[in-house]
Amino acid sequence: MRKISLFIASSLDGYIAKPNDDLSFLKLVEKESEDYGYEEFIETIDTLIIGRKTYDYVLKEIGSSHYDNGQRDVYVITRTPRPKVGRTTFYTGNLTDLVKRLKSENGKNIYCDGGAEVINELLKSDLIDEFIISVVPVLLGNGTRLFKDGRPEQLLEFVKVKVFETGLTQLNYKRKE
Repeated sequence: MRKISLFIASSLDGYIAKPNDDLSFLKLVEKESEDYGYEEFIETIDTLIIGRKTYDYVLKEIGSSHYDNGQRDVYVITRTPRPKVGRTTFYTGNLTDLVKRLKSENGKNIYCDGGAEVINELLKSDLIDEFIISVVPVLLGNGTRLFKDGRPEQLLEFVKVKVFETGLTQLNYKRKE
């Protein structure tokens, strides 16, 4: 069965964005030729789930090819119906139903790239199998929290930790069976 993985960066105090969806704190750990395992991770997936706000931000900052490069199916979770573009589907249905369907199909793993609303909806239904969280050495004090209140407690199993020269620490956990 396919698994769904969260691969995301967070401040030490648990924020994935500063107020106004500002991701500039990620630049603190930018280093030429260091992708923090992203390319290796991407090789294990063929499907991506992303919230519309995160998708729009990446579209503006990097371009659509970052997600839809012909190599994977992309599901943008949105409330506003839009026509499919390439392999990108703008999904307005029930997120839990989508993930359960995708997990039952054949293929590589599924990557959840945020945002917080999508992540927390998946957590409420205990659907995230692997957590790869890169902790950026900064305390933001405010912004968009990675984990919101109001979800069930979940036990995780430690897989590994990797520390990088920039001070970024990458934590890897899996859902306890």
